[in-house]
Amino acid sequence: MSVTLCFDFGNTRKKVAVFDGDVLREAIQLTDDAEATIAELLRKYCPEKSILSSVIAHNPAMETLLTAATRFHKLDHTTKLSFTTPVGKPATIGADRLAICAAAVHYYPKKNNLIIALGSCITYNFINARHEFLGGGISPGLEMRLRSLHQHTALLPLVTPSVDVPLIGYDTNTNIQSGVVLGMALEMDGFIDAYRNRYDNFNVVLTGGDIPYLAAHCKNKIFADPDLIYKGLYAISEVNNL
Repeated sequence: MSVTLCFDFGNTRKKVAVFDGDVLREAIQLTDDAEATIAELLRKYCPEKSILSSVIAHNPAMETLLTAATRFHKLDHTTKLSFTTPVGKPATIGADRLAICAAAVHYYPKKNNLIIALGSCITYNFINARHEFLGGGISPGLEMRLRSLHQHTALLPLVTPSVDVPLIGYDTNTNIQSGVVLGMALEMDGFIDAYRNRYDNFNVVLTGGDIPYLAAHCKNKIFADPDLIYKGLYAISEVNNL
């Protein structure tokens, strides 16, 4: 089975998933994107293919290394996709959003899919049953909301998110947790209800690192897949790294 490395560089974390054929074997959080780090991955896994989704100013030398050692593809607006992007400025669509939409089309074809990604920001990504990515919405993510309360007030502390959040906060920390975590869950439920009222044959997928804090607080039934972006990157790599 051929090995594919799928790199996902977001605003908060740099990650890589190792696929053996179409099976996700391992997901790794990287400390950096230095040449030595990438070279060690190449030595350890001996990949035939690689793909990069990056929304940051990553180390350009890694692309040189990956191109020399693998069939490499950098995800951008010129990438061959299994869906169309009839929006005003398709070149501005984030690589991470393209990847999760590709996964939705691959695993939930011919459905009106809303993919909610919980990262530095929450992104709402809607791709219809005709496989057209129509856009969606962007709002602040969990850590961004917690940090903004601390940084833009004189006395509020920086609170660590918790899975167990009370509806009625009983001290400063739990008041913040209730307002932020439950507020985000209510926001998500509101968007889901609005989409569901407009579209039939409707499906919702939740992905991203903050799933543990939010999924349990949503009233809507949501399929959670923390590895969705990796699966989308693998599907895109199979089309573009022939």
